[in-house]
Amino acid sequence: MNDLNREYTYLVTGAAGFIGFYLSKRLMEAGCDVIGYDNMNDYYDVTLKEHRLSLLDKTAAMSDTGSFTFVKGDLADADALKNVFDEYKPDIVVNLAAQAGVRYSIDNPSAYIQSNLVGFANILECCRHHDVKHLIYASSSSVYGGNEKVPFSVDDQVDRPVSLYAATKKSNELMAYSYCKLYGMKATGLRFFTVYGPIGRPDMAAFKFADLMMKGKPIQIYNNGDMYRDFTYIDDIVTGVSAVLCNPPVPDDLGACYKIYNIGNNRPEKLMDFVAELEKALGVEAKKEFLPMQPGDVYRTYADVSELEKDFGFKPSTPVSEGLALFAAWYKEYYGK
Repeated sequence: MNDLNREYTYLVTGAAGFIGFYLSKRLMEAGCDVIGYDNMNDYYDVTLKEHRLSLLDKTAAMSDTGSFTFVKGDLADADALKNVFDEYKPDIVVNLAAQAGVRYSIDNPSAYIQSNLVGFANILECCRHHDVKHLIYASSSSVYGGNEKVPFSVDDQVDRPVSLYAATKKSNELMAYSYCKLYGMKATGLRFFTVYGPIGRPDMAAFKFADLMMKGKPIQIYNNGDMYRDFTYIDDIVTGVSAVLCNPPVPDDLGACYKIYNIGNNRPEKLMDFVAELEKALGVEAKKEFLPMQPGDVYRTYADVSELEKDFGFKPSTPVSEGLALFAAWYKEYYGK
């Protein structure tokens, strides 16, 4: 397994997003040149995305780091995306841009079709025609739907998505495989499991709960608190992604250089235990509103990461208590609480 290749140019879509920001920063700190691409949509507070970009610019300005070039654009705009590939000729493409959120997909399906299907098709076409060495793209633990066997394995059947978001992510996996088989591309899909940490997404549990708790408002606890999530700290996620970048898969039995991995904590936490740790980290007791299971939600996520561990030595090391303490410290400083 090789280290990151500093001679390569890395295109990170969704660079102003949570994982995209941290990955871009890690790449630059390793001396790599990064092209960031993001449409800066208002699915959540744009000022948070702008803050991440400002931090990336500061990192790039340091003397011992790689460069960062930001291009504002939409994956669904085929011409704009092609122009980026034409101009910067990326060697490695990491597609993290997507319309995120399970519940949002129930009321806004067209946003997911445009970004996650049309946009991903455009990524595949650009990679196909620009001799990209490796495409890494974000899938999701949501593809496991209502599967009851745990931990979730990449060998499990994932043909019963319980949200449109999950269906688009499964579609991405199928589309990528066909391009690898037909056109000799090399692609790796990563099924992310509930990522959290500083400068995270406001629609995710830690951030959403912290916001409400600090305002003295009740947090909504679905399925009356009987839920489990494989909460994974952002640094562990980025370490796993970084290991994969310059290591494309070998051909499978049909000759396709394609691979899927779970990337998670491999240690699901009971939702109420997660809330208790967040209360401790913030120094605030949450008011709680207990509700039934919501459409599109699943009871438990639990990643079998044995394939990623076998191939890359991936072993998440951040316990939830430590990760939430780091998140809470950032939250209080950023919002002046």
